[in-house]
This record gives sequence, structure tokens and C-alpha cells, in this order.
Amino acid sequence: MPHPFRVLAFSLAAFATIGAAFADPPRSRQPVSAKPKQIVLISFDSAREISQWERSRALAKRTGARFTYFLSCVFLLSPETRGQYVAPGKGAGKSNIGFAASEQEVADRLEQIGLAASEGHDIGSHACGHFDGKDWSKADWLAEFGAFRHVLENAYAINGISPEPPGWREFARHAVTGFRAPYLSTDRALYEALPEAGFHYDASGVSNGPALPPTKNGTTRFALPLIPEGSRSKPVVAMDYNLYVRHSGGFEMPAKADEFADRAYHAFRAAFDARYDGKRLPLELGFHFTQMNNGAYWDALERFAGEVCVMRQVECISFRDYVARQRAGQAQAAVGG
Repeated sequence: MPHPFRVLAFSLAAFATIGAAFADPPRSRQPVSAKPKQIVLISFDSAREISQWERSRALAKRTGARFTYFLSCVFLLSPETRGQYVAPGKGAGKSNIGFAASEQEVADRLEQIGLAASEGHDIGSHACGHFDGKDWSKADWLAEFGAFRHVLENAYAINGISPEPPGWREFARHAVTGFRAPYLSTDRALYEALPEAGFHYDASGVSNGPALPPTKNGTTRFALPLIPEGSRSKPVVAMDYNLYVRHSGGFEMPAKADEFADRAYHAFRAAFDARYDGKRLPLELGFHFTQMNNGAYWDALERFAGEVCVMRQVECISFRDYVARQRAGQAQAAVGG
């Protein structure tokens, strides 16, 4: 005997199909906007502190946003397993940003990565040891990319953490499609290596103003924009570290945290409003998990995202999803769809 709920579900579905076939199509009562939705791309570099993973994921749940996390692979290696990483031209176990503090911290971070991915966020690569690769060869970049993928794929086994979640290795092999260079430092060899390493996009650029990201040699190239900031509207790269240097010279001034948070928020909001009221070109904002100036820039981010990501004509999405949409649109246009 068929399950009554399944029968009910089928009946409702069938009724809806029949109704749709004969009823007049509904007329929208809302005017259709001639402009596309405003895209906002928010990302985090290094992705270290567990508390900031949790805070960012909570922000996403409140606002419907989807973020990109550019992960440094050294944070998936404990002091005991740091020798698994060898940077180009360096000895084993060297890193500019250290390693995870313990096996337990690695386990906690792996859990956060899995949760973020399951919630629709984008996990990207920030390489491993945060070295400046401006003088690296293509072979050096490929070696660094290979190290990242090896550590990510084998992180559970390398650190003796069990159980390894089902599908983890498949995720590690295929889910990471984007890259941001440490220090935003690039060279020609990087852009030769990216497509060979399977990356679809790079987010290492800086632009003078709003611009659509071009695709070159199969790689979509995003750029953090210069945005006006402060009473003189002096341009600054739309990233928390650059604001930190602008506001306090790169030194902590917790007494002025509220002032700096307000300045950062107004810079973000002014850049957003200019795009929203204009051609709706994407807006990129970059952050770190580090709490600079007593968390001023995260406070500004939460205020900003809480206002704009919930707007009907705004979508706060990941780099991966933006690229996927663009490629889907290009494929449809190519076949005349």
C-alpha cells in the first residue's frame, strides 16, 4: 500500500502541474528592475582563529551571505607535523606565519572548513607559508600549489585525526578553485601556473576603481578596489590591513577602535552606494581573521553586511559562485540559449 504522505505529495504536485498548464500566467505586481542585482564579494585571508570561523559563519546565517575563505595550509599542520611542508627555496617546516598550535587546533579547524563548505561557502587557497612569490618560477608556484593540495587532502591522516569524514578527499581534490597570493604579490609565472594547477580564478589584484573581472588564459582575475576613505576621501585598498595601516600606522590603538570602525564602515558603505546607484559593478572587500585595532574592521564588516546583504537587490556571494554564474551565462550564450 502506498505511503499516504507520498500519495498526498504526488497529488499536490500533479494538481499544481495541471493548474499551471491551463491558468493564465500570474502578473507580477512589482516592477522589474532594469539593473542587475548588486554583487558584493567578501573574503577572508589565512582563516586561522576558530572563533573567527564561528563568528563569520554566524554572520552569514544572519544575512544570507556566502563568503570565500582563502586558507593557508600551514594551519593544518601541528608542531609535530610541520615538516610535511617544504616551501620553494626553503627548508622543511618553514613558514612566515607559523603553524597550528596543536593537533586539537588542526582538528577544530578542519571541522570549521567542513561546516563552512557544507553551508555553501567557498574555500580558496592562500598558498601555505605566506612567502612572497614575486620572484618564483612557474615550477615554484606549481610546487607550492601541490603542497597546499597535499596537505589539505591528507590533513586528517598526516595529523593522526580520526575519523576522516566521508568524501573529504574528494572535496579537497576538486572544491578549491580559487587563489589569492600572499601580500597580493604576483608575477608572470603565477598566471602561467594557475590554469595548469586547476584554478578557475585569482583574487590577487588591485584596481583603481570598480571594474568587471576579466578572464585571461582561462583564469578570472579579481581585484580589490581602491575606495575613498576618511575626511579627505583618500583612496585605500578595500582590505582591513590597509585600513589598519592607514588609521594607526599598523600599531594597535584600541582606544580609537570605535572611531576606526566608524570610518571603515562609512568607506565600505560609500563604495557600495556608488556602485548600487551606478552601474552595479561588483564590490570586493577583503579581511583577515586577525582582530586589528580591537576588532574595529570586523565590527564595521558586521554593520555593513547586516545592512546590505539582506537587501532584495543585493547578493553577497563567493568568488566561486560568481565565476560559475559567468561561465554558465557564457555557455548559454554560445549555444544561443
